[in-house]
Amino acid sequence: MADQYVCEDAERRLEETRDAGTLNGIDVLEVDPGHPPGIPRQHTLLVRCLLPIPAGLGAPGVRIAGGVRADPQINPVRVLWAFPASALDAARAANPDLVSQQDVDVFGGLDQPDRVLVVRASSAGDFSTYRFVIADPQTHNFDPRLVEVPFTFKVDCPSDFDCRVPEVCPPVLRPAPPIDYLARDYDGLRRLLLDRLSLLLPTWADRNPADLGVTLVELFAYLGDHLAYAQDAVATEAYLGTARRRVSVRRHARLLDYPMHDGAAARTWLVLDVDPAADGTVLEEGREVVASAGGASIAGPPVVFHTLHPVTGLRARSAIDFYTWGDLRCCLPRGATRATLVATAAELGLHAGDVLVFEEVRGASGEEPDADPTHRWAVRLTAAPVDRTDPLTGTEVVDIRWSDGDALPFPLCLRRFPARDGATVGAAVARGNVVLAQHGTVVGPEPLVPGEVPPRGRYRPRLRRRGLAHAARYEDEVARQRPAVEALAVRPEKALADVVALSDGRSPWSVVPDLLGSDRFAPEYIVEMEDDGQAHLRFGDDVLGRRPAAGTAFLVTYRVGSGRAGNVGRDALTQLHVPAPDVRVRNPMPAQGGADPEPVEQVRQWAPQAFRQQQRAVTDADYAAVTERHPQVQQAAATRRWTGSWYTEFITVDRRGGIAVDRGFRDEITGFLERYRMAGYDIEVDAPVFVPLDIVLTICVEPGYFRDNVKRALLDVFAARTLPDGRRGFFHPDNFTFAQPVYLSQVVAAAMSVDGVAWVDTDDTPPKPNRFQRWGRTADGERAGGRIPMGRLEVARCDTDPNEPENGRIEFVMEGGL
Repeated sequence: MADQYVCEDAERRLEETRDAGTLNGIDVLEVDPGHPPGIPRQHTLLVRCLLPIPAGLGAPGVRIAGGVRADPQINPVRVLWAFPASALDAARAANPDLVSQQDVDVFGGLDQPDRVLVVRASSAGDFSTYRFVIADPQTHNFDPRLVEVPFTFKVDCPSDFDCRVPEVCPPVLRPAPPIDYLARDYDGLRRLLLDRLSLLLPTWADRNPADLGVTLVELFAYLGDHLAYAQDAVATEAYLGTARRRVSVRRHARLLDYPMHDGAAARTWLVLDVDPAADGTVLEEGREVVASAGGASIAGPPVVFHTLHPVTGLRARSAIDFYTWGDLRCCLPRGATRATLVATAAELGLHAGDVLVFEEVRGASGEEPDADPTHRWAVRLTAAPVDRTDPLTGTEVVDIRWSDGDALPFPLCLRRFPARDGATVGAAVARGNVVLAQHGTVVGPEPLVPGEVPPRGRYRPRLRRRGLAHAARYEDEVARQRPAVEALAVRPEKALADVVALSDGRSPWSVVPDLLGSDRFAPEYIVEMEDDGQAHLRFGDDVLGRRPAAGTAFLVTYRVGSGRAGNVGRDALTQLHVPAPDVRVRNPMPAQGGADPEPVEQVRQWAPQAFRQQQRAVTDADYAAVTERHPQVQQAAATRRWTGSWYTEFITVDRRGGIAVDRGFRDEITGFLERYRMAGYDIEVDAPVFVPLDIVLTICVEPGYFRDNVKRALLDVFAARTLPDGRRGFFHPDNFTFAQPVYLSQVVAAAMSVDGVAWVDTDDTPPKPNRFQRWGRTADGERAGGRIPMGRLEVARCDTDPNEPENGRIEFVMEGGL
């Protein structure tokens, strides 16, 4: 847990442990550059500790982790021997082949040799960062926060930059606001009449709604619409392109296998604040919460949410402090999936599958009003909290882990501020009394209209209230196995009518999307919505679904309220419909997922296109197109080959973010394509052929600019990663895909965009050092042609990693400047 935080005052713990004098710890690590003739260069580590080295600490008790090179001569780095500097003479006497006399002469005379652990490594490692680790800190009385230290074997290699790179939390990238391009303002018939009157009466230009002429136009438009509907109802409702009623459009779209939706209810997370007197209060499933008059930003009837599962409110879980091991200026970085809380597992009563909400409660000034309300996030625990104790202070803490899908999308500030009682208060807390809630208020039980099944004819009853809610089904056991973010990811096309119960007095009836899969005995029905929000129920005919018996009376319980009106802002839901003493409730994050019913015109336009969507793979292009529907695939290319007994479709996948195409991803893509592939054809998934680049440019720096600063900016621009400000580097894996050449003009343009670059020299005529070619190959006219071409399955790569130059590199020869 030593690397779970990014802290600006990481040395604070070291100083506190040094002052306490009770626990040992690593103070500093030095890589010995080598003392000739007998000591190999960069093979010796001098680990200085706060207290004398324990007698039992040797090579078995330490290890060196890290390294990225696959060469077994370099990695992994093994510990050959480890002895305190004061014990080297005795170690040589015991094993002269292991410890040389040069080791005794050089390291035995160090200052405080009983506190220096001399470690001999098997190799000098590579350019990456390694970690020296004390394997069993408890046995040797080491502080758990000071049992490892990062280092590099190449610390004495020349570098143009500072040896220390500051750890910063990147800023939050705010999404661009959505724009609705489907908004419409004018009725067709009214516009037609007004346009016609403009031709007949050019002097009449008044368009005020209170004008008598405009009133008559709107009246005639209203009557004309009703008249046209009455004349053309039969003909127009028979075709998707002309149907007007929502029920007709839904049925036509169903024939094209297009699921028309009627909106969806929003969801949000609620947190409970429990006073000591109400400790252990249980809120059952279906408990309703109402938006306060000042919190709801949407006019109209009150917005009501209901809980989807029970929750027990505990005082200890109302606000849980993060533990930063004595450091005062820390943050949980973006992408974090674990943390430490000040509590015990028994106090919190949390288990795997429970949800916590992280909330920033104080800003940079330490005041609550300055807290950023967007820094709130829900995570689902993947394991029960694990108890620990800080051996320095005796504080009882718990370690928590949550799903990778709930990784923090922003850095969460964990600063500590002084309080009035002399203690400190944190900038963020974790809320443990969390329950998922959904938009909708219950109505009923009440009879249908009409309330009794007639002896003859169809029975098409309706609900008394308009605005029946539609919601995605929620199964708590399944949801507890998935990330918390997925609980709010509502798909309107999967939403069903939120009918709580429908009974005929003998058996319950179930709502289904359609009756095409129902047998003649199934007590199932569907709900069909009109544009005015009226809900009609349609039962089976004893062929597809059971027909209700004549004289049967139904009682129905349902919920109303869904759509975008449920997307209330944060802290809007603050009142329990049935109050619970000493329990307060609120939604720390905005509700989301609420969607209005799909417009009929949209269905009319999209349904035919959905029918034409390819649902099978026959040609190579089909396999590539279907594979690209996977969210992690940037581009795919397919090649059919005869493999001896049958054809096999080899699919080369360019994965987003440059992530490796490993065995797990291959299996996932194979399963994804199973429903599309042709019978008798095998599928093999492989990775692209990455082409490393070798680019060297000469940069002339403008006067007044430091060459090192300009070079650093150039390396950032041409990086193969996402920069802290959210921009992609030029060689980011998602910027290149199959057969996409690398153009010299684009490289020069990117270099010229850096402040301080006067010009870029690309001439590769000897003796100039410039290059523009593939790595490990002689130039083949790429500089003259202005591009490095790529084959059909090749992808350009330029990581510029000194540990792996074979993955491509770009270098700059700096001239001019300071």
